[in-house]
Amino acid sequence: MAATAEEAHTHATGSAAAAVDHEALLREKGFEIMREFRPSGLIRRFFTTARHLTGLLFGGLLALLRQRREDGAPKGLRHGLLWLAAFPARIFVSRDLRNEPFPVQLRRRLERLGPTYIKLGQILSLREDLLPKRVTGELKHLLNRLPVVPLPVLEKIIKADLKRPVDETFLVIDPIPLGSASIGQTHRATTMEGERVILKVVKPGIRKTLERDAKLLRMFGSLAQLFIPRYQPRQVIHEFVAYTLREVDLRLEADNAETFSANFVDIPDVVFPRIYRAYSGRDVLCMEFFDGPAPDSPAAQELPEEQRRHLTDLGAMAIIRMLYKDGFFHADLHPGNLIILPGPKVGFIDLGMVGRLDEDLRRALLYYYFALVMGDGENAARYLTAIARTGDGANPAAFRRDATEIANRWKRSSNFKDFSLGQLILESLSKGAEHGMYFPVEMVLMVKALVTFEGVGNVLLPGFDVAEVSKKHIRTLFIHQFSPMRFFTEGMRGVPDLVDAMAKMPLLVSDGLKVLERISKQPSENPLSGLRGTLIAGSCLVAAAVSMGFKAPWPVWSALFLIAFLLAVKRK
Repeated sequence: MAATAEEAHTHATGSAAAAVDHEALLREKGFEIMREFRPSGLIRRFFTTARHLTGLLFGGLLALLRQRREDGAPKGLRHGLLWLAAFPARIFVSRDLRNEPFPVQLRRRLERLGPTYIKLGQILSLREDLLPKRVTGELKHLLNRLPVVPLPVLEKIIKADLKRPVDETFLVIDPIPLGSASIGQTHRATTMEGERVILKVVKPGIRKTLERDAKLLRMFGSLAQLFIPRYQPRQVIHEFVAYTLREVDLRLEADNAETFSANFVDIPDVVFPRIYRAYSGRDVLCMEFFDGPAPDSPAAQELPEEQRRHLTDLGAMAIIRMLYKDGFFHADLHPGNLIILPGPKVGFIDLGMVGRLDEDLRRALLYYYFALVMGDGENAARYLTAIARTGDGANPAAFRRDATEIANRWKRSSNFKDFSLGQLILESLSKGAEHGMYFPVEMVLMVKALVTFEGVGNVLLPGFDVAEVSKKHIRTLFIHQFSPMRFFTEGMRGVPDLVDAMAKMPLLVSDGLKVLERISKQPSENPLSGLRGTLIAGSCLVAAAVSMGFKAPWPVWSALFLIAFLLAVKRK
């Protein structure tokens, strides 16, 4: 059986000597070298994770005591109990973390736990609908340049996955990575045919690490659900595990790129990298190299205003179409994943994390977004309320009032600087958590795409009006939603069921007539049957109550109650 990325750690020792030159080159460029390739066992990892969680708990108690002291809270019984509970912090919390605020402690412990937890923190930083802003703001500072794997180690993974020697597949692979994330590492390369490509390789041992950590996270999420149900830890962990385990199979990212290309085949100015299937597998992805600047680079600012306006319009159209027409969208969108190509065209890269919206949710979000950009705050709040899942003690009416006020406030100042569209939706989702209303993770991923669009648009065209740019494209989609052809297409979906029902109609009519005939032949029941027993039972019940009220001997009223009960439950 061919080796996989997890098995590459067995070659790490043999690769060390060959990697000396590469490591020296990486250090010159300021990279940290990844040393540990073999994931630790489940038991050892459990105790490591438990130690950090325990330290975080006690560190949080210390931070709470500090906050109470700064706020001048009274030192009563509650303060004493908190002080006693936090006393073991000297054992579990290291000195460099004791005096840090809780969000900082959380970020640093996630970094120490490694790539899986760093990625978890990066996703949690988006959940402003569930977590306090001071926590999500700190998590945004998580490491985004992780230790790199030397090229000789990656070459063994490439050879094992593609089942051919690397020097027979690629003319050259740049030893300096373009990026090193928690799951994969990317390098420039040139194929034997002379085409410039990008290679993305899964880091050694990462798949087993993710699977092992997923088991632990599910367990800790279920435990945390008992103590902090408001923040929905079990739901967040489940969403994280589902998305992350899909990312680790690069064949799915290849499928995503080809799906996006097919969805935008009629829009030549929105492009996605071509996938080289012959050079790709589960652990290696070979794709077209996009040579162009990012939209937030100085080169992009030097483009003529007409081209920058065209790029902004393209971005709006592409994101609105992904979200509200196709229901298949880029879920890890940021300026680094957008490339400006000659034309100008917009290129989307790093397509491992995608979001999917089913038809009902897509339609509801389309109506919500349409109401927002048209300035209809009341209907926007109504559609948003309909999307939410209600929890214990939910108050949909209060949430709807707050969401209406937020939408109307945005209408008065709809610009990226003062109050952006992404901020509007995030604030609305945060209000949902306050009122016991929870939203699907796709809502948060949608907001990330909109925030990126707003940020990039504001960089290319400072002060641009997101509502004005969106109106044209959202109107087009809205008209398409109610076009006669769409109604006809939707109606055609039910034709097979209709034909099946028509074929079964004679049999259903025949069976129905037989049932009616059988019922009509049954003897009619006396409508007054059972009335006598009911009257007697009621009389006994009243007599028992009167007897008990006048302090009659207990056997008398007890017997009457018993008779009333027996007559009431007696079946004819």
